[in-house]
Amino acid sequence: MGKDVSLQTFSRQEREHYRQKVRRCLDVFALMLNDFSFDADHPTTGLEIELNLVDAEHLPTMVNEEVLRDLADPQFQTELGRFNLELNVPPRLISGDGLVQYEQQIIESLRRADAHARKHDAALLTIGILPTLTTDHTVTENLSVNGRYRSLNEEILAARGEQIGVDIRGADRLRIRTDSIAPEAACTSLQFHLQVSPAEFAAYWNASQVIAGVQVAVGANSPYLFGHQLWSETRIALFEQATDTRPDELKAQGVRPRVWFGERWVTSIFDLFEENVRYFPPLLPIAEEEDPLTVLRDGGVPRLGELRLHNGTVYRWNRPVYDIMGGRPHLRVENRVLPAGPTVVDMLANGALYFGLVRALVEEDRPLWTQLPFSVAQDNFHAAARRGIVAPVWWPRLGEIRVTDLVLEMLLPRAAEGLDRFGVDPAHRDRLLGIIEQRCVTGQNGSTWQVATVRALEAAGATRPAALRAMVGRYAEHQRTNEPVHTWPVG
Repeated sequence: MGKDVSLQTFSRQEREHYRQKVRRCLDVFALMLNDFSFDADHPTTGLEIELNLVDAEHLPTMVNEEVLRDLADPQFQTELGRFNLELNVPPRLISGDGLVQYEQQIIESLRRADAHARKHDAALLTIGILPTLTTDHTVTENLSVNGRYRSLNEEILAARGEQIGVDIRGADRLRIRTDSIAPEAACTSLQFHLQVSPAEFAAYWNASQVIAGVQVAVGANSPYLFGHQLWSETRIALFEQATDTRPDELKAQGVRPRVWFGERWVTSIFDLFEENVRYFPPLLPIAEEEDPLTVLRDGGVPRLGELRLHNGTVYRWNRPVYDIMGGRPHLRVENRVLPAGPTVVDMLANGALYFGLVRALVEEDRPLWTQLPFSVAQDNFHAAARRGIVAPVWWPRLGEIRVTDLVLEMLLPRAAEGLDRFGVDPAHRDRLLGIIEQRCVTGQNGSTWQVATVRALEAAGATRPAALRAMVGRYAEHQRTNEPVHTWPVG
């Protein structure tokens, strides 16, 4: 959400004032889009990686505050759970060896953070959902001490008016009810940022929506939750349910969920911000003193703080971002569909596929989203989350096709073209896209490796909890090698 807040309750007057400020920000944003100069000269990319802290038994350990205090690195921040951290990698261009520089920088940042975690008998793990988590770990007491998480928890529960239910059916079925949003802390993701111009934003957002299912299928890494084998990318279902502010009656009325794929292709970034304001009541009504219209009229750059904070509480899988860097405003697509892990090089391969594909699709003569109903893109997304790398998806001019065949036959060449247009060095392009290719050839990504390893351990006599702990131990060992997951042995 990009903002620290203290734990507090909000008065009716504060809520009314905040709603007015959000609408005023939206009006000013519309003016800016018409005739303001946004920074788009050298579009940069960015990465965020959410992390788990585990102890010697590969169980979550609640020491993020202590690790952050010792680390004293502004690139690392708290996340929802006390067993979570977040790494914000400084933005850069991906031309030339930019992707390799990302890889080296992330490896070094994680190495340094892990060294500090060791002082607290902890280690870092990048994985979509930590398989050794239990419901005893995801309780209100284990939310990070940052007041924004406690306030968000109270506001979501107040809006819902009842306990939060999680009901996910996969190979097993999980049904729980909880008095907090703490189960959402199980979800640790990899987020890509791509800076774009106002004129290009809609095309990049639409392209990101088109390929979301493909990304999830090949990058799935979250098959287990609370000891149950569920979806290939269970993180999708858990995130959608664990932060749902709607009781059953509002769901039946068609009220939009706050974790949202969306409902239509857009023609401007304004469409998304306007939907946020029209459909979603504020959760954290914290107003700033700035009058954005006065700032704009005086030749300044409005912060639009209320609009940005509100945007941070609407959890789109591809989120619009307005931000200011070096005194100039810019726009970004924040791609939030992927889990963290398994290795740094796997995450950079996922990044190469995303950046390359969206660039290629945006520059096509006939955009794919004009040939694909929005509801089908959403169906592809959820089918991929359920079935992972073996999922079938529907694609224009091809009909139903297995996602691995689609990637190998059609999308990898397009991703290579897109990376070429970004100016990525061909050797680095081929290395990273080659990892995606081999995942599709072998059928092994993080999710399938986890499931195969647990099944092998259970076949040898291990109980499910013991198998999960042993699997996470092997996962951690492989992760440290930075060898891509398709090369990891099972057994």
